[in-house]
Amino acid sequence: MGSHRRLASTSSGFDRGASAALCVLTATAAALGAVPATAAPHDDTRAEVDRLYEEAEKATEAYNKADERADSLKKQVGTAQDRIARQQDRINAMRETLGSLAGAQYRSGGLDPSLALLFSDDPDDYLDKAAALDRITAHQAGELRDLQSAMRELAQERAEAAGQLAELEKSRKAVAHHKQTVEKKLAQARRLLNSLPSEERAAYDRASRSGRDEMPDLGGALPPNARAAAAVAAARAAIGKPYVWGATGPSGFDCSGLMVWSYRHAGVSLPRTSQAQRYAGRQVPLSQAQPGDLVTYRGDASHVGMYVGNGQVIHAPYPGAPVRYDPVGMMPGATVTRV
Repeated sequence: MGSHRRLASTSSGFDRGASAALCVLTATAAALGAVPATAAPHDDTRAEVDRLYEEAEKATEAYNKADERADSLKKQVGTAQDRIARQQDRINAMRETLGSLAGAQYRSGGLDPSLALLFSDDPDDYLDKAAALDRITAHQAGELRDLQSAMRELAQERAEAAGQLAELEKSRKAVAHHKQTVEKKLAQARRLLNSLPSEERAAYDRASRSGRDEMPDLGGALPPNARAAAAVAAARAAIGKPYVWGATGPSGFDCSGLMVWSYRHAGVSLPRTSQAQRYAGRQVPLSQAQPGDLVTYRGDASHVGMYVGNGQVIHAPYPGAPVRYDPVGMMPGATVTRV
């Protein structure tokens, strides 16, 4: 985010990207530095705005992770509740069957077997009934064991569902906490920007927006396959759309949301966060980056863009700056992932 002005060294294959970054830095310095020396304190204000935007982006990725976890847990809880309901229906049916068997046994087994045989008008009929009663008793014992097993399973599933519900509640609280953090950082940044003189604020806006929404020279680089080509085409279609924290398109994006949206058009489901996207494929050296590769930044992988060729990436930078092209060396700690 704010650290887009810092240029990280890259391999020799990206000299043109590095040169472009220097041009951007020079233009930014000219735009922001063309004020009297007495305006030097405003430099600190702009640096603080950049820092707050970077912290807000990190909080945004934490929000995305917690939100993704909450969605997953919500599905797990729903599945568990459906399974518990089916198990309860099964137990109820088993209880009804056992009740019927117990009633039959009571009605047929109230007399000592030897006396029943003695007083029976038809001993052969009695023996047939006695054999049937033995079968009912054995079946009842088996049904009872099945019922006990089902009830143990139900108790275990209910305990697991209770744990999932508790975890879901924790994740929802984490979502709310990270949301508050993001909004607080962004509000602080807006207040600082509004405190700048109008000329300074306009210069900051120009430095954030200018000259990077048109397609740069990509050096004829082509995506290695149809999947990467579809993802690159989607990312290019998003150029100029606003940064919206927590958004995955189509009208706005945060950095990882743009990658999710772009690769969804290629039929690929990416993880929601930039940290997880770093490991969503095979790691390759920066010097071997190809169009469609993901490029994550900083040691904590709190920012991500898509490599599109000739030392350029497409990314959603930060609030106030739309989806755009920037040099691959715009931030430190670039790591390339081939999806």
